[in-house]
Amino acid sequence: MVKKIIYALLAFGVAAVVLELLDVSPVLVFIFAGLGLIPLADLIGEATEELAAYTGPRLGGLLNATLGNAAELIITIFAIKEGLLELVKASITGSIIGNLLLVLGLSIFLGGVKNGIQKFDRRQAALNGTLLILAVIALLIPSFFSIAIEPDFAAEQAFSESVAVVMIILYGLSVFYSIQTHQGPLAREAVEHQRKWNLRKSLIILLAATVGVAILSEVLVGAVDHVTKTLGLTELFIGIIVIPLVGNIAEHLVAVEVAIKNDMELSLAVSLGSSLQIALFVAPVLVFVSLLFDHSLLLIFNNFELVALFSASLVAALIALDGESNWLEGAQLLAVYLIIGLAFFFLPG
Repeated sequence: MVKKIIYALLAFGVAAVVLELLDVSPVLVFIFAGLGLIPLADLIGEATEELAAYTGPRLGGLLNATLGNAAELIITIFAIKEGLLELVKASITGSIIGNLLLVLGLSIFLGGVKNGIQKFDRRQAALNGTLLILAVIALLIPSFFSIAIEPDFAAEQAFSESVAVVMIILYGLSVFYSIQTHQGPLAREAVEHQRKWNLRKSLIILLAATVGVAILSEVLVGAVDHVTKTLGLTELFIGIIVIPLVGNIAEHLVAVEVAIKNDMELSLAVSLGSSLQIALFVAPVLVFVSLLFDHSLLLIFNNFELVALFSASLVAALIALDGESNWLEGAQLLAVYLIIGLAFFFLPG
């Protein structure tokens, strides 16, 4: 039933393209494009899972780890092309805190209401928490040190690129460890998947969904300026709250569903794994993608984003460390997300 509702949103994607061609209401174009991206992002995820079933668990794990956030990566690439670098960095921040606070919070809350206290592997949770803190530190350090390096832009850019290389290597090592040992936040990617589509159908759907995401991403990004002026929303708020929801809502639903089914191990892997993909893979990749355009993306975040990142990673790591969760801890995570969301909503542009 949920899948049918998600796929029905494809009609909004078509409507967004039509309205864009007719040059009608950029606000409606933005809303419709956002809704249309939801099923396309879900299709990319499903097609990737299907392809992983044909390539085997190890290569499939690498495939999933690479394409896990393909939709959001495409959206941010178009934002870089348009020079909306603050929107890109905000969406990186929003994706991380969204997974750690909103998704994990909903999963723990609803899972706790349904099943009471839920337990998961304490050692794996500790490993996840450590990687998570390391990922956030990797984003914090360039931002703090840039104050001293800033006068020399070439050095500042070289520093960001060097940190990005280290982050990608760390991500690669975590993927390798997860596939080899079937432990860690990316271990879920190595699990065998029951095939529903044949290889040809999987490839066609993946290609078609990727093209669709590219088209709607360009439409969505093109309407951002009008939306900020018309609705009074800041570019920062759109990046922190709206873009992450559009790109990740399908995967969010998976995390919540498995938590309700009392599989908190998998739910944690989905939310933490997605956060690590964004921090250690998507963000550094975007640094190098920006070199293809006239706008250089540096791993330098503003103080508000840094506070949000540190708060989210700290509270999520603390909750995961004891190897069990309850609905109150989920409510606490949701409360922090709501407070952060309100803070960015009232923050002036």
